[in-house]
Amino acid sequence: MTTSIRPAVRERLAQVFWLGFLAASLAYAWHSFYAPSNDIRWQTDPDVAQALAEAEGKPMVHFVTATWCSPCRIMKREVWADEDVERLVNDAWVPVLVDADAPQSAATLRRFNISGTPWTILTNAQGDVLGYRAGAMSKPEFLDLLQSVLP
Repeated sequence: MTTSIRPAVRERLAQVFWLGFLAASLAYAWHSFYAPSNDIRWQTDPDVAQALAEAEGKPMVHFVTATWCSPCRIMKREVWADEDVERLVNDAWVPVLVDADAPQSAATLRRFNISGTPWTILTNAQGDVLGYRAGAMSKPEFLDLLQSVLP
């Protein structure tokens, strides 16, 4: 004896499946692309950033990002928007936001040999590389990277 699912029940199961799939997809998209604002005092012009770093005697942290970069947005949400990170970066660093898609960033990308996003590059006030990390990282990893080059 074979049991079969009635067409109405089969149709309802398909609806439930596809609605669940849609909900999961939307949740993943939100998780990947939502990035709240932060209070980092970003510099977008590398020459201005370097002059500021030299005047204040601070190292620079360059964050290479792009609007389409999902790991970048996750870092913006989980690392850069964190109050501890904001405080440390604003107090001890000159933060430089590098948009990988912006024409004015081409020289910076060539200088550091950047081939993807996200990248975090730490330099002294003169622009000499002190450390870097390719790819996304968590808040503890980011703080460890910053602390590794601070005196």
